[in-house]
This record gives sequence, structure tokens and C-alpha cells, in this order.
Amino acid sequence: MQRANSAVVVTPEQQQKALLVHERLCQTYECPIPYFHELDPLSELVSSLLSHRTRNADSGRAFRELRTRFGDWAAVRDAPTAAVEAAIANVTWPEQKAPRIQEILRAITEQRGELALDFLGDLDVPNARAWLERLPGVGPKTSAAVLLFSRLRKPALPVDSHHHRVATRLGLIPPNVAVGPAHALLEAQLPKDWTAQQVYDNHEVLMLHGQRCCYFRNPACARCAVLDLCPTGQAKKAT
Repeated sequence: MQRANSAVVVTPEQQQKALLVHERLCQTYECPIPYFHELDPLSELVSSLLSHRTRNADSGRAFRELRTRFGDWAAVRDAPTAAVEAAIANVTWPEQKAPRIQEILRAITEQRGELALDFLGDLDVPNARAWLERLPGVGPKTSAAVLLFSRLRKPALPVDSHHHRVATRLGLIPPNVAVGPAHALLEAQLPKDWTAQQVYDNHEVLMLHGQRCCYFRNPACARCAVLDLCPTGQAKKAT
């Protein structure tokens, strides 16, 4: 895996713990986990933008509605913003996401002369992420999602709120590190030669653990597969 931030220093102990967590959770959630998307990278970018702070079912409906109403991304780019907003009305903040998606589609067209992101497949992960993150409103989570979840299948690690919460409680990242900066820290803990599938499994098992066990409120520590590795869980157990 080529690092998005090669300046991050990881100790052998940190990497060993990250790998042990990965191993345990992979046993619990049965890796390898099948990919949930087989989209081209541009479509994955739109899907990722719609999914921000939105349930998957709602963002998925909005994505399908855009395709049904407009046919292709060029038509979405050129449509009245109110029409795009109406098509994605069930997502969180459609009034912000509609103009932002159109702005991004225009920026890609201006920079590339076409509406396609398949060229990212010819770049290494750091350069592909840097290109995406120069687009308005695209941060590390979205850039990683485009590269990993799309049919490009590049080993970039997205970190969502569940993943971040579990990693923080386990002590894989300090408690004061926000989701954005956590991407580089958590990715640096994974072996450099990991495949996209292994990186995808790592993201998925930490996310699933947050959804199914390590809840925001009242985590189910008693049935946690990594309780012995978790300082937060051990402290709670001791009280």
C-alpha cells in the first residue's frame, strides 16, 4: 500500500495491535467481506457525496433517482439546481449537496475535458487522493471511498464515524484526533503490501463492530471480541 502521508510514524507495538484487532474482528465478521458496489469512480464519487451524514438506504435511493431522472452525470451537471435538489430530497442537506455535486462535476469537466475519473487508475494512491481532494468539498474519507469502493479497487482506507469511534476506544488513535486526520494514522498502521480487499476488510470490520457492538451509547463490552485489547472497555469493566 502506498501511503497518503509517509511522514506518519508507527511503532511496531501499534502495528501489532492494529493487526491483532483486524484478525479478531475478521473472524467475528467473516472476512473477506464482499464489496457492496461495482461502480465507476465518478459514480462512486457522487454516491459518496450523497452518503455524508445520511443513511445508506436514503443515499442509495437518491443516487438511483438521479440516474433515473437525468440519465447521465452530464445531465445532472447541466440541470437546474432546484431539479437536482428535488431528486435528492431524502438525503441530509440536499440544498447543500445539489449545488456541490454540480460544482464538482463542472470542475472535473474543466480539468479533464470529460466527465470521467477512470484515469485515477493510472496514478498511485497518494497522487490519486491528492487529485480528488483538490475538488471542492472532497476530503480524505471521500477520496479514499472513491478509490477503494469503486471498480478501481485501490488500497486507500476510508474512516467513517463508527470506524473512528472503535479505533479511538481501542487506543489505536489518540482521543483528540478528529476523523479527517485519523485517516493517515490508521492507514499507516496497516502493512504496506496489503491488497485493496484487505484494506476494505479492515474498514468494514471496524465499521461493523461500531454498528453491532461498540455502540455510541452503551457499548456491548461483555460480548466484544477485542475487549482484552480495549483500554476503554477494561476501564468500564473495572468500575
